[in-house]
Parts: sequence; C-alpha cells; structure tokens
Amino acid sequence: MTPIRLCITIASSCALLVNGLLPTTPIKTRRQSSLHLFPDLFSKQQQQLPRVQAPSNFVPPEPKPLAITEGTDLKEFATASAGLALRLATGAFVLGWKVDSVFFDDESRYALKLGPIRLRDSSSVLDDAARPSRTLMLYDRESSPSCKRVREMLNLLDITYEVRPCFEDTDTEFPVPFLVDPNADSTIVGDDDIIGHLLQKYGPNPDLFDRKALWPIEFRAFALTTAQIASALRGNPGKMQQPNARPDNASMKPIEIWGYECSPFVRPVKEKLAELGLPHRVVSCSRGSKNRDVMVERTGRFQVPFIVDENTGIEMFEGPEIVDYLEAVYTTKE
Repeated sequence: MTPIRLCITIASSCALLVNGLLPTTPIKTRRQSSLHLFPDLFSKQQQQLPRVQAPSNFVPPEPKPLAITEGTDLKEFATASAGLALRLATGAFVLGWKVDSVFFDDESRYALKLGPIRLRDSSSVLDDAARPSRTLMLYDRESSPSCKRVREMLNLLDITYEVRPCFEDTDTEFPVPFLVDPNADSTIVGDDDIIGHLLQKYGPNPDLFDRKALWPIEFRAFALTTAQIASALRGNPGKMQQPNARPDNASMKPIEIWGYECSPFVRPVKEKLAELGLPHRVVSCSRGSKNRDVMVERTGRFQVPFIVDENTGIEMFEGPEIVDYLEAVYTTKE
C-alpha cells in the first residue's frame, strides 16, 4: 500500500468516528453599518425573494446510519478524507473538548454510541465564553486556504455563522475573507485579524486552555500549505460559480446546513452550496458542540449533513441526496 493510499484509508476511518493566537498587535477593523457595506453587489437581497420549489413529488430520503452508502462517490469521499488528514482533523472537536461520561444514560441528549458505550462529550472552556447575539456574516471563497482557517476557528469556538459565497470574479469592497460582526459594528478584513477578533470577543479566557490546540491554525505557513493541497485534491471547488447556477441564487434565503468543516460527509454539500452561490447558515456541530443536543431534540437523531431550506420548506439528511436536490432546485434547466 502506497503512503497516499494509507493516508486516505486512515483518514476515512477517522472520519467515520469523528462524525457521529491572540494577536500581539491590535486587530484592524473597519467600523460602519453592515446595512450599507455593499449596496451594489447585494442590494437585490432587499428585493422580493425569488420563488423556487422542490422537484415534483420530492420526498426527502430516510436518514441512514453513518456509513458509506451506494450513493457515496468513493473518489470524493477519499479526497475529502485526505483533506481531513492533511488538516489534522482541525475543527472536528470544539476548543477544550473533554469526555464527560462513557456510559451516558439520557437518551434525549446526544452521545456517541459504540456498542455498550455511550460517550458524552462537551467543552471545558466554552460555557463561559461570550456568544454572538446576532449572526456573524463571512464573505468567503470555498477554495481559499485563508478562508478555511477562519471557518475552522469558527468551528473550534462552536459559533454559528452565515456565509456569502464569493468567486474570483466577484467585485467586493475588501479581499476575502472578511467578516461582518454586527455585535461589534465592525468589518474585519483578513484571516489573521478575523481569527484574532473571534478569539478576543468569543473565545474563552486564554488561561483556561492549552494554546497548542490552536497551532494547526495559528502556524500560518502550515495551515495555508495543507489547506491549499486539500483544496487542490478537491479541484479547488467554489473558485468560480457553476455556469448553470440560477442567476438569482444570491437573493435566496440562507439555507441552513448543520455540520463542521472537516467532515468528508459534509464537504460535498458545502462545496455545492458555494458553487451555486447560495447564502447558507452554518450551524457548527463539532464533537463537544451543544448544537448536537439541539439537533437530537429537533430531529430525534444526530447526523450530518442536515439542511433546512426555507425557500422550499424541505428538511433533509444524506449528503449525496442533498447535493442532487440542490442541483435540481438551484440551477437553470436550459
């Protein structure tokens, strides 16, 4: 077995299990009302929302236990798993991850089932960290290594955020990534400054956690190099908009996606949302996230990816079927 195949095999196994820097200089922010940031590019979001509907007679698939199913593209799963390995599963666990119990007996709350074991986990440091009262908005390019660093940090801090996909030919006021934080009335530009802002405003007390947990993100050269390789393995998704994407996709209500950055099951769905130029709200669900309990309460199970599409009223599990659904609803038929 070659080293590459061994890496992919190990990463795939890890994925099945995982799924069930404060800066020394001041952070550069640009304070202005987020309602007036991009009047030209995104003004149509204020107009009447376009109407779309699910395909005729569409029935969401029944969720299946976490596994590689017949609908799984093995090449896609392998390259996504290789990306997980390259990034050392960064974002798979919340900051301060800890095991609370190995025999958790409350069936109404999330726990990882492994035979007789029901492993309950959480964060030892995020309970007292400030949470955004208003949703953060990230202007992001899916294939960008610097954007990936920001998305991983958002997962580590268990923050739900909204994404506005940008492409190489998108005309924006600032280079991506940039973050609009309505809670601070600020626009933060650049991955280093965004990460610093997130840690300062929404991170735990630095004395409460081991800074080594941040090194896969904080060591910038390593992060950018491995993220670039991971993106290249996937064909640099989201670099340009899909040619047959509906021209009004940017005006749709954000599609809610539950998942986390490094999951090879979530990755194809995130990429499809980006390539279609669809705004989406990412509900972070890394191991130890409180959002896992929220999903169990809402759906009776925990499994990602899971989407909620307010444009059509559809809620569904199963990554390959979600990708097919997005392709059917949000592309032109010409």
